[in-house]
Amino acid sequence: MRMDHVSYACDGDGLMATTERIANALGVEAVKGGVHPRFGTRNMIIPLTDHHYLEVVEVLDHPASDKAPFGQAVRARSAAGGGWMGWCVEVQDLAPFEERLGRQAVPGNRKFPDGRELVWKQIGILGLIADPQVPYMLKWEGDPSLHPSNAYPGTVKVSKLTIAGSAERVTEWLGEPVEKPLEDVDVEWIAPKGTPGIMSVTFETANGLVTI
Repeated sequence: MRMDHVSYACDGDGLMATTERIANALGVEAVKGGVHPRFGTRNMIIPLTDHHYLEVVEVLDHPASDKAPFGQAVRARSAAGGGWMGWCVEVQDLAPFEERLGRQAVPGNRKFPDGRELVWKQIGILGLIADPQVPYMLKWEGDPSLHPSNAYPGTVKVSKLTIAGSAERVTEWLGEPVEKPLEDVDVEWIAPKGTPGIMSVTFETANGLVTI
C-alpha cells in the first residue's frame, strides 16, 4: 500500500489554464494524459519523484460522467470552484476492499496517441464523495512502464499533505494504519471547518517549497 497520486479538479477556467497555473507554480511542464472513456473525464499529468504524480482532471459533457462516480466527483468539485479532489492509494489486492465495501472495483483506461493503453481498477470513489478526507484505492494493470509518473523524470517531490479530517478515520477506512501509504509524505491533520478533505499540498521544487 502506497500513495500513488493526488487529484486536482480544474477551476472554472478549464483544464489547460488550471494545469498551466499549477505547472508554472512548480516550475515544471505538464504532459497530456487523455480521456477516461468509462468516467467521462480527461486529465493532464505532472510526474513527481518517488513514483508519485499530480493529476489535473476535468469532467466532460459525456453521458459517462453522469453515471460514473469518478465523473460525478470531478463535476461536483469543479462546480464548487475547483481544487484538491482527493488522493489515491495503490494496492496490490483490491479484494479486501471489495469485500469490506460490498461492491466490485471498476475498470479504468485511457489510450496513448500511439495506441498503447493504460489500464487499472479502482474502488472507493463513493467513499471519497461522502467523506473527501479518505483516499480511493487503485490497482494498476498492464505495462508498469506506462505509469503516469514515468512520463518524464520527475524533479518535484510531494513534501506534505494538509488534510481536514483525522488519521483515525482514514485508518479505519483503509483497514491499515494511514501512516503506511504515507510513510514518505508528512501529513498535517486539522479539524474540519466545513467539508473535510485535502486543504493543501506542499511540494519541494527547484525554487524551494511551494504550497498549492
